Amino acid sequence: MHFTPNLKTVQRIYFDNAATTTLSKEALDAMMPYLTEKFGNPSSIYSYGRETRLAVENARKTIAKLLHVNPGEIFFTSGGTESTNTAITTAVRDLGCRHIITSPIEHHATMHTSEFVHNDRHVKLSYVKLLPDGHVDLNSLEDLLENSEEKVLVSLMHANNEIGNLLDIDAVGELCKKYGAVFHCDTVQTVAHYPIDLRKAGVHFANAAAHKFHGPKGVGLLFINENIKVHPMMHGGAQERNMRGGTENVYGIVGMAKAMEIALAHYEEDSKHILALKTYMADQLQKNIHGIHFNGDWNGKSLYTVLNASFPKNEKTEMLLYNLDINGICVSGGSACSSGADITSHVIAAVNPDPDQVPVRFSFSKENTKEEADIVINKLRELI
Repeated sequence: MHFTPNLKTVQRIYFDNAATTTLSKEALDAMMPYLTEKFGNPSSIYSYGRETRLAVENARKTIAKLLHVNPGEIFFTSGGTESTNTAITTAVRDLGCRHIITSPIEHHATMHTSEFVHNDRHVKLSYVKLLPDGHVDLNSLEDLLENSEEKVLVSLMHANNEIGNLLDIDAVGELCKKYGAVFHCDTVQTVAHYPIDLRKAGVHFANAAAHKFHGPKGVGLLFINENIKVHPMMHGGAQERNMRGGTENVYGIVGMAKAMEIALAHYEEDSKHILALKTYMADQLQKNIHGIHFNGDWNGKSLYTVLNASFPKNEKTEMLLYNLDINGICVSGGSACSSGADITSHVIAAVNPDPDQVPVRFSFSKENTKEEADIVINKLRELI
Protein backbone atom coordinates (compact mmCIF):
# COMPACT_ATOMS: atom_id res chain seq x y z
CA MET A 1 0.00 0.00 0.00
CA HIS A 2 1.39 3.39 -1.05
CA PHE A 3 1.52 5.97 1.74
CA THR A 4 1.70 9.68 0.97
CA PRO A 5 2.74 11.77 3.97
CA ASN A 6 0.65 14.81 4.80
CA LEU A 7 3.35 17.44 4.46
CA LYS A 8 2.58 20.96 5.58
CA THR A 9 3.26 23.48 2.83
CA VAL A 10 5.75 26.10 3.97
CA GLN A 11 5.62 29.57 2.48
CA ARG A 12 9.04 30.41 1.11
CA ILE A 13 10.58 33.82 1.71
CA TYR A 14 13.66 34.56 -0.35
CA PHE A 15 16.07 37.01 1.30
CA ASP A 16 19.27 35.91 -0.47
CA ASN A 17 19.23 38.06 -3.60
CA ALA A 18 22.97 38.78 -3.42
CA ALA A 19 23.45 35.09 -4.24
CA THR A 20 21.05 35.10 -7.18
CA THR A 21 17.76 36.65 -8.24
CA THR A 22 14.63 35.42 -9.94
CA LEU A 23 14.53 35.60 -13.72
CA SER A 24 12.28 38.51 -14.73
CA LYS A 25 9.38 37.92 -17.09
CA GLU A 26 10.74 40.56 -19.47
CA ALA A 27 14.10 38.80 -19.70
CA LEU A 28 12.47 35.40 -20.20
CA ASP A 29 10.17 36.77 -22.92
CA ALA A 30 13.18 38.25 -24.72
CA MET A 31 15.01 34.92 -24.48
CA MET A 32 12.20 32.60 -25.61
CA PRO A 33 12.51 33.06 -29.39
CA TYR A 34 16.21 32.11 -29.13
CA LEU A 35 15.32 29.01 -27.14
CA THR A 36 12.84 27.90 -29.83
CA GLU A 37 12.66 28.93 -33.48
CA LYS A 38 15.71 31.23 -33.61
CA PHE A 39 18.22 28.48 -32.86
CA GLY A 40 20.96 29.27 -35.37
CA ASN A 41 24.67 29.41 -34.61
CA PRO A 42 25.79 33.07 -34.72
CA SER A 43 28.91 32.05 -36.66
CA SER A 44 26.87 30.56 -39.51
CA ILE A 45 26.54 32.69 -42.66
CA TYR A 46 22.96 31.74 -43.60
CA SER A 47 19.81 33.43 -42.30
CA TYR A 48 19.44 31.35 -39.10
CA GLY A 49 22.95 32.38 -38.10
CA ARG A 50 22.59 35.99 -39.19
CA GLU A 51 19.52 36.57 -37.00
CA THR A 52 21.24 35.23 -33.88
CA ARG A 53 24.41 37.20 -34.70
CA LEU A 54 22.26 40.34 -34.91
CA ALA A 55 20.70 39.53 -31.52
CA VAL A 56 24.14 39.17 -29.91
CA GLU A 57 25.44 42.43 -31.38
CA ASN A 58 22.27 44.36 -30.51
CA ALA A 59 22.60 43.12 -26.93
CA ARG A 60 26.24 44.25 -26.90
CA LYS A 61 25.22 47.73 -28.09
CA THR A 62 22.47 47.97 -25.47
CA ILE A 63 24.79 46.99 -22.62
CA ALA A 64 27.61 49.26 -23.84
CA LYS A 65 25.27 52.25 -23.97
CA LEU A 66 24.01 51.56 -20.45
CA LEU A 67 27.59 51.37 -19.12
CA HIS A 68 28.77 54.38 -21.19
CA VAL A 69 31.41 52.44 -23.09
CA ASN A 70 31.98 51.32 -26.68
CA PRO A 71 30.45 48.01 -27.87
CA GLY A 72 33.97 46.85 -28.78
CA GLU A 73 34.91 46.96 -25.09
CA ILE A 74 32.23 44.45 -24.02
CA PHE A 75 33.04 40.73 -24.13
CA PHE A 76 30.49 38.09 -23.17
CA THR A 77 31.54 35.35 -20.73
CA SER A 78 29.95 32.68 -18.54
CA GLY A 79 29.76 35.02 -15.55
CA GLY A 80 31.65 37.07 -12.97
CA THR A 81 34.12 34.38 -11.99
CA GLU A 82 35.35 33.74 -15.53
CA SER A 83 35.61 37.48 -16.12
CA THR A 84 37.68 38.02 -12.97
CA ASN A 85 39.98 35.11 -13.83
CA THR A 86 40.49 36.54 -17.31
CA ALA A 87 41.18 40.07 -16.07
CA ILE A 88 43.76 39.08 -13.46
CA THR A 89 45.52 36.46 -15.56
CA THR A 90 45.79 38.59 -18.70
CA ALA A 91 46.95 41.65 -16.72
CA VAL A 92 49.90 39.59 -15.49
CA ARG A 93 50.57 37.74 -18.74
CA ASP A 94 50.00 40.51 -21.28
CA LEU A 95 50.26 43.86 -19.48
CA GLY A 96 53.42 43.27 -17.50
CA CYS A 97 51.87 43.48 -14.03
CA ARG A 98 54.24 41.88 -11.52
CA HIS A 99 52.55 43.03 -8.33
CA ILE A 100 48.89 42.48 -7.41
CA ILE A 101 47.27 44.66 -4.75
CA THR A 102 43.92 43.44 -3.50
CA SER A 103 42.03 43.26 -0.18
CA PRO A 104 41.35 40.48 2.34
CA ILE A 105 37.57 40.73 1.75
CA GLU A 106 37.41 40.17 -2.01
CA HIS A 107 35.27 37.52 -3.66
CA HIS A 108 37.03 34.15 -3.85
CA ALA A 109 37.28 34.52 -7.64
CA THR A 110 39.70 37.38 -7.02
CA MET A 111 41.42 35.95 -3.95
CA HIS A 112 42.05 32.49 -5.34
CA THR A 113 43.10 33.70 -8.80
CA SER A 114 45.51 36.21 -7.23
CA GLU A 115 46.97 33.51 -4.99
CA PHE A 116 47.35 31.14 -7.93
CA VAL A 117 49.11 33.74 -10.08
CA HIS A 118 51.29 34.71 -7.10
CA ASN A 119 52.46 31.09 -6.70
CA ASP A 120 52.53 30.10 -10.36
CA ARG A 121 54.03 33.24 -11.90
CA HIS A 122 55.96 34.46 -8.83
CA VAL A 123 54.03 37.73 -8.83
CA LYS A 124 54.14 39.81 -5.65
CA LEU A 125 50.83 39.86 -3.75
CA SER A 126 49.86 42.58 -1.26
CA TYR A 127 46.71 43.31 0.72
CA VAL A 128 45.46 46.79 1.56
CA LYS A 129 44.52 47.54 5.15
CA LEU A 130 40.88 47.87 6.13
CA LEU A 131 39.30 50.59 8.22
CA PRO A 132 37.29 49.53 11.32
CA ASP A 133 34.02 49.69 9.34
CA GLY A 134 35.38 47.36 6.64
CA HIS A 135 36.14 49.99 4.01
CA VAL A 136 39.41 49.87 2.08
CA ASP A 137 41.99 52.24 3.58
CA LEU A 138 42.89 54.46 0.61
CA ASN A 139 46.01 55.73 2.40
CA SER A 140 47.20 52.14 2.68
CA LEU A 141 46.49 51.64 -1.02
CA GLU A 142 48.49 54.72 -1.97
CA ASP A 143 51.40 53.63 0.23
CA LEU A 144 51.50 50.27 -1.52
CA LEU A 145 51.30 51.87 -4.96
CA GLU A 146 53.93 54.48 -4.17
CA ASN A 147 56.41 51.93 -2.82
CA SER A 148 55.94 49.27 -5.48
CA GLU A 149 58.98 48.63 -7.66
CA GLU A 150 56.92 46.64 -10.16
CA LYS A 151 53.97 47.46 -12.39
CA VAL A 152 50.81 46.97 -10.32
CA LEU A 153 47.40 45.41 -10.88
CA VAL A 154 44.88 46.74 -8.35
CA SER A 155 41.92 44.36 -7.99
CA LEU A 156 39.20 45.69 -5.67
CA MET A 157 35.46 45.07 -5.71
CA HIS A 158 33.00 47.94 -6.14
CA ALA A 159 30.68 46.50 -3.50
CA ASN A 160 31.29 43.68 -1.08
CA ASN A 161 28.88 40.80 -1.62
CA GLU A 162 28.69 39.90 2.09
CA ILE A 163 28.63 43.17 4.03
CA GLY A 164 27.64 45.55 1.24
CA ASN A 165 30.42 48.15 1.66
CA LEU A 166 30.84 50.37 -1.42
CA LEU A 167 34.28 51.29 -2.72
CA ASP A 168 35.03 54.85 -3.86
CA ILE A 169 35.71 53.63 -7.38
CA ASP A 170 36.56 57.10 -8.71
CA ALA A 171 39.18 57.70 -5.99
CA VAL A 172 40.80 54.31 -6.64
CA GLY A 173 40.76 55.01 -10.37
CA GLU A 174 42.58 58.30 -9.79
CA LEU A 175 45.23 56.60 -7.63
CA CYS A 176 45.79 53.93 -10.27
CA LYS A 177 46.14 56.62 -12.94
CA LYS A 178 48.60 58.57 -10.75
CA TYR A 179 50.87 55.54 -10.27
CA GLY A 180 50.39 53.92 -13.68
CA ALA A 181 48.58 50.88 -12.27
CA VAL A 182 46.05 48.65 -14.03
CA PHE A 183 42.66 48.68 -12.28
CA HIS A 184 40.32 45.68 -12.23
CA CYS A 185 37.05 46.32 -10.42
CA ASP A 186 34.65 43.49 -9.61
CA THR A 187 31.32 45.21 -10.28
CA VAL A 188 29.14 42.10 -10.03
CA GLN A 189 27.03 43.48 -7.17
CA THR A 190 26.65 46.98 -8.65
CA VAL A 191 26.17 46.68 -12.42
CA ALA A 192 22.44 47.22 -13.09
CA HIS A 193 21.92 48.09 -9.41
CA TYR A 194 23.33 51.59 -9.92
CA PRO A 195 23.87 53.80 -12.97
CA ILE A 196 27.59 53.25 -13.64
CA ASP A 197 29.83 55.15 -16.05
CA LEU A 198 32.79 52.83 -16.57
CA ARG A 199 34.53 55.37 -18.78
CA LYS A 200 34.44 58.02 -16.04
CA ALA A 201 35.52 55.54 -13.36
CA GLY A 202 38.85 54.95 -15.07
CA VAL A 203 38.80 51.15 -14.77
CA HIS A 204 40.66 48.87 -17.15
CA PHE A 205 38.61 45.75 -16.41
CA ALA A 206 35.12 45.36 -14.92
CA ASN A 207 32.75 42.43 -14.79
CA ALA A 208 29.10 41.52 -14.32
CA ALA A 209 26.85 38.47 -13.96
CA ALA A 210 23.30 38.58 -15.31
CA HIS A 211 21.76 36.50 -12.52
CA LYS A 212 22.49 39.23 -9.96
CA PHE A 213 19.94 41.56 -11.61
CA HIS A 214 17.06 39.27 -12.64
CA GLY A 215 18.76 37.89 -15.72
CA PRO A 216 19.67 34.26 -16.53
CA LYS A 217 22.46 32.28 -14.87
CA GLY A 218 25.56 31.23 -16.78
CA VAL A 219 26.16 34.49 -18.64
CA GLY A 220 28.15 37.59 -17.80
CA LEU A 221 30.47 40.15 -19.29
CA LEU A 222 33.98 41.48 -19.08
CA PHE A 223 34.68 45.12 -19.91
CA ILE A 224 38.18 45.61 -21.31
CA ASN A 225 39.22 49.22 -21.77
CA GLU A 226 40.06 49.95 -25.40
CA ASN A 227 43.40 51.47 -24.35
CA ILE A 228 44.82 48.09 -23.31
CA LYS A 229 45.43 45.04 -25.44
CA VAL A 230 45.30 41.49 -24.10
CA HIS A 231 45.41 38.08 -25.76
CA PRO A 232 42.58 35.52 -25.67
CA MET A 233 42.07 33.27 -22.68
CA MET A 234 39.97 30.68 -24.54
CA HIS A 235 41.20 29.46 -27.92
CA GLY A 236 39.33 27.52 -30.54
CA GLY A 237 37.32 30.02 -32.55
CA ALA A 238 37.00 33.61 -33.67
CA GLN A 239 34.05 34.42 -31.42
CA GLU A 240 34.05 37.61 -29.35
CA ARG A 241 36.44 39.22 -31.82
CA ASN A 242 38.95 36.38 -31.34
CA MET A 243 38.99 36.89 -27.55
CA ARG A 244 36.88 33.94 -26.41
CA GLY A 245 36.47 30.87 -28.56
CA GLY A 246 33.22 28.93 -28.34
CA THR A 247 29.65 29.32 -29.53
CA GLU A 248 27.96 32.25 -27.83
CA ASN A 249 25.23 31.78 -25.22
CA VAL A 250 22.76 33.64 -27.43
CA TYR A 251 19.61 33.46 -25.29
CA GLY A 252 21.63 34.21 -22.14
CA ILE A 253 23.18 37.29 -23.75
CA VAL A 254 19.79 38.51 -24.96
CA GLY A 255 18.29 37.95 -21.51
CA MET A 256 21.15 39.78 -19.79
CA ALA A 257 20.73 42.85 -21.99
CA LYS A 258 16.98 42.98 -21.39
CA ALA A 259 17.39 42.47 -17.62
CA MET A 260 19.96 45.28 -17.42
CA GLU A 261 17.75 47.58 -19.48
CA ILE A 262 14.74 46.94 -17.22
CA ALA A 263 16.76 47.26 -14.00
CA LEU A 264 18.23 50.64 -14.89
CA ALA A 265 14.94 51.98 -16.27
CA HIS A 266 13.34 51.33 -12.86
CA TYR A 267 16.40 52.12 -10.73
CA GLU A 268 14.92 55.11 -8.88
CA GLU A 269 11.72 53.42 -7.71
CA ASP A 270 13.23 49.98 -7.10
CA SER A 271 16.23 51.23 -5.11
CA LYS A 272 13.98 53.43 -2.97
CA HIS A 273 11.70 50.47 -2.20
CA ILE A 274 14.58 48.10 -1.41
CA LEU A 275 16.43 50.60 0.78
CA ALA A 276 13.25 51.27 2.76
CA LEU A 277 12.88 47.51 3.28
CA LYS A 278 16.51 47.14 4.40
CA THR A 279 16.12 50.03 6.85
CA TYR A 280 12.88 48.59 8.21
CA MET A 281 14.46 45.16 8.66
CA ALA A 282 17.43 46.65 10.53
CA ASP A 283 15.12 48.65 12.79
CA GLN A 284 12.96 45.63 13.61
CA LEU A 285 15.98 43.42 14.28
CA GLN A 286 17.35 45.98 16.74
CA LYS A 287 13.99 46.25 18.50
CA ASN A 288 13.34 42.53 18.74
CA ILE A 289 16.69 40.71 19.03
CA HIS A 290 18.82 41.46 22.07
CA GLY A 291 22.55 41.80 21.41
CA ILE A 292 22.34 42.04 17.62
CA HIS A 293 24.66 44.28 15.65
CA PHE A 294 25.44 44.86 11.97
CA ASN A 295 28.63 44.24 10.03
CA GLY A 296 30.25 46.79 7.75
CA ASP A 297 29.16 50.34 7.00
CA TRP A 298 25.57 49.14 6.71
CA ASN A 299 23.92 52.54 7.22
CA GLY A 300 26.47 54.55 5.23
CA LYS A 301 28.35 53.80 2.00
CA SER A 302 26.73 50.44 1.47
CA LEU A 303 24.59 48.50 -0.99
CA TYR A 304 20.90 49.21 -0.53
CA THR A 305 20.32 45.49 -1.10
CA VAL A 306 22.48 43.94 1.66
CA LEU A 307 22.19 43.79 5.45
CA ASN A 308 24.64 41.60 7.36
CA ALA A 309 23.67 40.99 10.99
CA SER A 310 25.59 39.24 13.76
CA PHE A 311 23.56 37.33 16.35
CA PRO A 312 25.01 36.41 19.76
CA LYS A 313 26.25 32.81 19.56
CA ASN A 314 24.36 30.32 21.73
CA GLU A 315 22.63 26.96 21.42
CA LYS A 316 19.68 28.60 19.62
CA THR A 317 21.60 30.67 17.08
CA GLU A 318 24.25 28.08 16.13
CA MET A 319 21.63 26.28 13.98
CA LEU A 320 19.88 29.48 12.91
CA LEU A 321 20.39 29.17 9.14
CA TYR A 322 19.24 25.55 9.23
CA ASN A 323 16.14 26.35 11.27
CA LEU A 324 15.23 29.30 9.08
CA ASP A 325 15.53 27.05 6.03
CA ILE A 326 13.18 24.49 7.62
CA ASN A 327 10.71 27.32 8.03
CA GLY A 328 10.98 28.34 4.38
CA ILE A 329 13.23 31.38 4.90
CA CYS A 330 16.21 31.63 2.57
CA VAL A 331 19.14 33.65 3.92
CA SER A 332 22.90 33.19 3.89
CA GLY A 333 25.86 33.09 6.23
CA GLY A 334 28.14 34.55 3.57
CA SER A 335 28.91 34.11 -0.11
CA ALA A 336 26.80 31.56 -1.98
CA CYS A 337 29.98 30.38 -3.71
CA SER A 338 31.27 28.88 -0.46
CA SER A 339 28.07 28.27 1.49
CA GLY A 340 28.48 24.50 1.32
CA ALA A 341 31.47 24.66 3.62
CA ASP A 342 31.06 24.89 7.38
CA ILE A 343 33.68 27.59 7.82
CA THR A 344 33.64 31.16 8.98
CA SER A 345 33.25 33.72 6.21
CA HIS A 346 36.64 35.23 5.34
CA VAL A 347 34.94 38.63 5.05
CA ILE A 348 33.45 38.50 8.55
CA ALA A 349 36.73 37.11 9.90
CA ALA A 350 38.49 40.19 8.50
CA VAL A 351 36.02 42.84 9.72
CA ASN A 352 34.51 41.28 12.86
CA PRO A 353 36.64 38.36 14.10
CA ASP A 354 34.41 37.49 17.06
CA PRO A 355 33.86 33.72 17.50
CA ASP A 356 30.86 34.44 19.74
CA GLN A 357 28.85 35.92 16.86
CA VAL A 358 26.76 34.21 14.19
CA PRO A 359 26.61 36.27 10.96
CA VAL A 360 23.53 36.18 8.74
CA ARG A 361 23.23 38.02 5.44
CA PHE A 362 19.81 39.30 4.41
CA SER A 363 19.75 40.57 0.83
CA PHE A 364 16.68 42.04 -0.82
CA SER A 365 15.18 42.63 -4.25
CA LYS A 366 12.31 44.64 -5.71
CA GLU A 367 10.07 41.59 -5.25
CA ASN A 368 10.41 41.49 -1.44
CA THR A 369 7.84 43.11 0.85
CA LYS A 370 7.50 44.57 4.33
CA GLU A 371 5.08 41.74 5.14
CA GLU A 372 7.82 39.21 4.43
CA ALA A 373 10.19 41.10 6.70
CA ASP A 374 7.59 40.94 9.51
CA ILE A 375 7.24 37.18 9.05
CA VAL A 376 11.03 36.74 9.23
CA ILE A 377 11.28 38.91 12.35
CA ASN A 378 8.50 36.96 14.08
CA LYS A 379 10.14 33.66 13.17
CA LEU A 380 13.50 34.88 14.48
CA ARG A 381 11.86 35.88 17.78
CA GLU A 382 10.29 32.45 18.00
CA LEU A 383 13.55 30.62 17.21
CA ILE A 384 15.77 32.76 19.44
